[in-house]
Amino acid sequence: MLELVKHNFPGLEKEVYKKGLQVSIMEKEALVAKENGLVIGALAFSNDSKELVFLAVDPEYRKMGITQNLIKKMASLFPTGTQLSVITYREDDLHGRAARKLYQNFGFKCGELLTVFEYPC
Repeated sequence: MLELVKHNFPGLEKEVYKKGLQVSIMEKEALVAKENGLVIGALAFSNDSKELVFLAVDPEYRKMGITQNLIKKMASLFPTGTQLSVITYREDDLHGRAARKLYQNFGFKCGELLTVFEYPC
């Protein structure tokens, strides 16, 4: 699935992603959505930093509620009222409009400006 969405993650290297996902799975900090045995969505998070660290849905399965269900499931794993965070595109980045809107609809707020994988976030 990463090949289908890699353009949404500037600077992300496949091996770095795979290693991070393996750690998330071992730590029980990963969720997947499947259809007919095929992974169509994946979310990784950190219990320690209370952060959504990766979220992707196969483009063919977008706008079907999969993203929302993954985020809701992740949030349900934390105590009610826990302040969760996510790093995403900056407000003026056209590539991130859909992602920013989604996260804002879930109550995420803008925070400090960062650079991740040599890309402004």
